[in-house]
Amino acid sequence: MDSAGGIDRRRLVRWGGGLVAAGAVAAGVPLGRAEFGQDASASTGADAPSTPAPSGHGQIPPDTLPGGAYDRYVAGLAAKGRFSGVVLLSYQGRTVLSRSYGLADRERRIPNGEGIAFSLSSAGKPFHAVAILQLVQQGKLKLSDTVGTHLTGFAKDIAEQVTIHHLLSATSGLATPYENVQHLFQSREEVQAYYEQWARQSKLVAAPGTPTDHAGAEVTIPALIVEAVTGKTYWDYAQEHIFGRCGMTSTAFYDRPRWLTDAHIAHPYMTLADGSQVDAVRNLDKGSPEPDVLGKNPGRGFIDAPGDGGFATAPDLVRFARALSDGTVLDRPYADVLTGAKIPHGAGSFGAYTLPVHIVGNQWVLGRAGANPGVGASWNIYPYTGWVGVILSNCDGEPLQAMSQREVQAVTGSSPSGSGGG
Repeated sequence: MDSAGGIDRRRLVRWGGGLVAAGAVAAGVPLGRAEFGQDASASTGADAPSTPAPSGHGQIPPDTLPGGAYDRYVAGLAAKGRFSGVVLLSYQGRTVLSRSYGLADRERRIPNGEGIAFSLSSAGKPFHAVAILQLVQQGKLKLSDTVGTHLTGFAKDIAEQVTIHHLLSATSGLATPYENVQHLFQSREEVQAYYEQWARQSKLVAAPGTPTDHAGAEVTIPALIVEAVTGKTYWDYAQEHIFGRCGMTSTAFYDRPRWLTDAHIAHPYMTLADGSQVDAVRNLDKGSPEPDVLGKNPGRGFIDAPGDGGFATAPDLVRFARALSDGTVLDRPYADVLTGAKIPHGAGSFGAYTLPVHIVGNQWVLGRAGANPGVGASWNIYPYTGWVGVILSNCDGEPLQAMSQREVQAVTGSSPSGSGGG
């Protein structure tokens, strides 16, 4: 699918999901306090960025302003019915641009807005990496621990050879069976049991350290390790130790009954083969015709799989970005471990822990995107200058990858390597 015509999920995964090429790199993406809330040029000592800020630091690029190029671009998509959701640009903790279009619930005529939580899909995967690193900094596990250090029931080669580092950096060498996208889950317990069994069916198909093509076990196994070490479900741990610490009061792993009834959660509008759109969570018998997610309906999951997904508002994702920068959710050296470039990806593009990082306009851009039928989410952090960009959508048809690239261009003045139009 052309990125200008809708969500190209394969290309989106490569831009927002961190699929990587072979090799290793040991670079860091500094997330110092100076980049959020004060001029980095005035910083000294530990708060100073380790790399000089790009030219124009401290200025608001005109393309980011209300009425600027990015605002006009998003408005044009919405006018054509190609975007329903929220975009937000924040600079050093202050909102520069906030726009909402379309309805969160068409049946009840509830509009989208900053107070509406959207499904994150894969854009929620970095939360499990944060959870792991919190436990590492507490000395409760090591990144060099193998799967078998904390979990049982895995094949001997996986248990003894695959480490937590391999899982977080998408270099596990694992292959996971396809999920049963037709299954209709009815409880948290059923979801937990299914994904535990699913992860244990993984096979080691390449040497650990080999980049992996989007293996689902790389998401589920770290969440299971969090549960084994803490004695809490991944969902409960993340709620308390990530969302709670960050002040993300509208972010949670909501279940399907809550999705159906809460007026503050956006419903996903999925396009069917005949071109019509339906509320996916109210039409569980319907599935997507798109080849990469054929037959899938995100509403069939009672709750998102351990280590994946969740729901968040745009302001809450800005709070998460700030909490990464100021030591709230991770000690700052461990935040650098999270975002440090580890695997070469392409020109100026690398894989970090569960998220890609890019060099654009002589500065780092890091973030994560995700898509499901009726769902699109993207968040980007610009650590040298204190910008955060969020895109949240509840309707098929938006060119999410192109929107993210337009945001990057508006903030940095440069286009990401290999970016297309839109």
